[in-house]
Amino acid sequence: MGRGRAKAKQTKVARELKYFSPNTDLTALERELHGSSYAEPEPVSDPSAGEDEYDEYGKWASGQQ
Repeated sequence: MGRGRAKAKQTKVARELKYFSPNTDLTALERELHGSSYAEPEPVSDPSAGEDEYDEYGKWASGQQ
């Protein structure tokens, strides 16, 4: 029978969450979403980028070694 007080509290909290609308700073939100400080990350240079990992297999398959 002690559930009435807890249920009333939950209902009160739910109502506050449903109807409470805080002031939203839309310009701050826009700045956050379209941040001008974002920089494209630089690609990592791979020392073996010029070599094809299947090169030696191609030579082997064509009979060149």
